[in-house]
Amino acid sequence: MKRLVLATLAVALTGAIGAPAAAQTLPVPDPLLQKIWNEGMLGSQLVSLAQPLFDSIGPRLTASPAIRSANDWAVAKYQSWGIEAKNEQYGTWKGWRRGVTHIDLLTPRIRTLEGTMLAWSPGTKGKVDGKVVVIPDVSDSLAFTAWLPKARGNYVMISMPQPTCRPDANWKEFALPEEMDKMQKDRTAATQAWSARVAATGGPRTLPGRLEAAGAKGVMTSLWSAGWGVDKIFNARTEQVPTVDLSCEDYGLVYRLAEHNQNPTIRIDAEATPLGEIPVFNTIARIPGVEKPDEFVMLSAHFDSWDAGSGATDNGTGTIAMMEAMRILKTVYPRPKRTILVGHWSGEEQGLVGSRSFAADHPEIVKGLQALFNQDNGTGRVVTMSTSGLTGAGAFYGRWFARLPAELTRNITLSFPGAPAGGGSDNASFICYGAPGFGLGSNSWDYGAYTWHTNRDTYDKVVFDELKQNATLTAMLAYLASEDPETIPRDRRVMAPDPRTGQATVWPACTVPPRKSSDSTR
Repeated sequence: MKRLVLATLAVALTGAIGAPAAAQTLPVPDPLLQKIWNEGMLGSQLVSLAQPLFDSIGPRLTASPAIRSANDWAVAKYQSWGIEAKNEQYGTWKGWRRGVTHIDLLTPRIRTLEGTMLAWSPGTKGKVDGKVVVIPDVSDSLAFTAWLPKARGNYVMISMPQPTCRPDANWKEFALPEEMDKMQKDRTAATQAWSARVAATGGPRTLPGRLEAAGAKGVMTSLWSAGWGVDKIFNARTEQVPTVDLSCEDYGLVYRLAEHNQNPTIRIDAEATPLGEIPVFNTIARIPGVEKPDEFVMLSAHFDSWDAGSGATDNGTGTIAMMEAMRILKTVYPRPKRTILVGHWSGEEQGLVGSRSFAADHPEIVKGLQALFNQDNGTGRVVTMSTSGLTGAGAFYGRWFARLPAELTRNITLSFPGAPAGGGSDNASFICYGAPGFGLGSNSWDYGAYTWHTNRDTYDKVVFDELKQNATLTAMLAYLASEDPETIPRDRRVMAPDPRTGQATVWPACTVPPRKSSDSTR
């Protein structure tokens, strides 16, 4: 098999990041690029977009009232800028509205616990008191079945208590090396033992349902994200009783009380409203092309989020960067050569459902796609880009980057030809067809530990100076892709074998998206 060697080009040009004055390092004179810089870096509206979206509308769980409000807000904002916009239905999903969650320890002492209900969880229909028990350490599923009657009338804890809620960085700074080594070994052993305990129940996906069927009053979990006060909050797997997540510290407290037979009792008051199967939408906006209206440059970011924080860096930052890029383009480049589109996708967290549906429903856009730029990994400045396995796209990147100001390119590493996205974000919905869907990879800012799917993904985590660079860069790339006299070819790289198995790998396949929640396997 012929193998193509990845060539990585580090674009290291001089110039200050986020310089407040006009760009002075444009490699070639281009009045339009200078105007984009001035509008994006000196006239940014990112703050005025972020505040109402993150603080007032808040998190945007798929099929919640909040994401529908966000859809309407985005359409109104685009229309106020003179940009065509609409909400386009792609299917239906299980609707749900979060209410107040209150969790209190009643015995052996009083304490209001830090925690929240998981997405799509049933509520309690008022205050419900109950004792707390822990899933047993049994040999197999038969032994667990014999234990199940003890779950009746109780809240059941199903997550491992962390031996420490201090991040590893804190241990590394203060502990002796042998202390940190022991802590890590103890945690590894505890994790392995807990995995075996859960496996003996039949597995983590079926465990909540089995407890519910046995008459448990609710399920208690904790998914610590290895940072100070940070939990990841996903969806419940119960249909009749609530599933709540407790903070690392409070989960450990209640667990120890139960483990030492000190009879903890808690009260949960959790409000939730199921809304049935309701319509779900992508928000699509466009600036029509004047010379090649049936060819497209597309900006892309998912609009939905999990709902424990504000959905700020996942993916509110990508959302408002693309909105700002469209505003800049409408202001300084209102008559593009090719049509410029933006897609704000719903259902990304459920498996790229919104963008996959759009690609399946609009083959003419996939066919006419010149380039798609997607951003979905936090608030940091763009530091990596790849041609996604398209062997002919490198020449286009070279031409475009040769015209960009050094202030934006000095920290970006380009990979030619790179590899196609396999499903991590919405550019995968287009590259699977061989269409040029490119990801804008961002500087981390501890995204994975602190804000990705967590209760701390809030407005204050946004680094606006770096986000301003991203919006300006995106607008410039869209302009250059629109004006390029050539069309990006779709020749695909020969895929390297899987290094783990040695087996040949293939180009990612386009999957049929579920159009309603009952069709989803997630």
